[in-house]
Amino acid sequence: MGSKKIRIGLVGYGYWGPNLARNASQNPLVKLVSIADVDAQRRRIAAADFSTISDVRILKDDSDVTDDPGIDAVMIATPLTSHYRIAKRALENGKHVLLEKPMTKSAREARELIKIAKRNKRVLLVDHTFVYLGAVKKIKEIIESKKLGEIYYYDSVRINLGLFRSDVNVVWDLAPHDLSILQHVINKKPKSVSAVGERFAKSPHEAIAYITLKLEGGTLVHLHVNWLSPVKIRKTVIGGNRRILVFDDLEPSEKIKIYDHGISLDSSTKEKSYRDLVKYRIGDIYSPYVDRQEALKIEIQHFCDCITKGIKPITGGESGLQIVKILEAADRSIQSGGKQVRI
Repeated sequence: MGSKKIRIGLVGYGYWGPNLARNASQNPLVKLVSIADVDAQRRRIAAADFSTISDVRILKDDSDVTDDPGIDAVMIATPLTSHYRIAKRALENGKHVLLEKPMTKSAREARELIKIAKRNKRVLLVDHTFVYLGAVKKIKEIIESKKLGEIYYYDSVRINLGLFRSDVNVVWDLAPHDLSILQHVINKKPKSVSAVGERFAKSPHEAIAYITLKLEGGTLVHLHVNWLSPVKIRKTVIGGNRRILVFDDLEPSEKIKIYDHGISLDSSTKEKSYRDLVKYRIGDIYSPYVDRQEALKIEIQHFCDCITKGIKPITGGESGLQIVKILEAADRSIQSGGKQVRI
């Protein structure tokens, strides 16, 4: 595309859309052309937000964005039920697509979007924003360097009070964040999932859930997601046989801490009991430097690079599909009372 700016349109200006619009408009490679939202109030807010940029068109219908021949790419931040329809139309019209998480409401829809993107040679990037955090990049480097050793477990808590969603349950709302991080930093395929969840306060969907995954190689994963907590927690513990990593996304400075703690079996002892064989190691704790750039800024730049340089998206369609398959399996497990479901 040379030095020509990438002309981008946004569909959806609700909770997440303004963040996408802000980062796109601030990127020197991008020209934000239009914003569409079916809600009149959201359109008024968008018009006010971009009142100083007179040539950003504020529209009602998503088709005015997906069908515009002057647009190169479309960002989609709408309710999940509309993802497939809007993304399909954009891809079929030759647009590159950045699609909010989760990718689609079914694996069948995700596979279809992947096929269309490949057929039309368009970029399909799923907005798993947390993957682009400097902290997550650092975690991946640490795991790949074998500093933690063999990964035994991945334990994550993502809880807060609200936002209650009417279109999806808490699993589809919050778990994609942790699943995308897990998928990015630990290169092991999930074998099965079991989950339990409950509905409260007359919610049509589960507001709290516990999800357990078994990965190939024996790594155990546990995710706790909850809309009903009075406190906000965003913490992940990754345990290896050499060291243990703790990632606290709400920590203002030391987001990652690595503990040189663990256990080993002393085979030299003549004692026969397991208790006597176990030796505990309590060592140092250190916190590595983490890049603090806004993740969405990095993601938008990556989207541009994928379009202009032919780079494969870090969170492409296949990544989004894998997470949707896990979410579907988790739903089936919840409905069956927590039975293990093969993926």
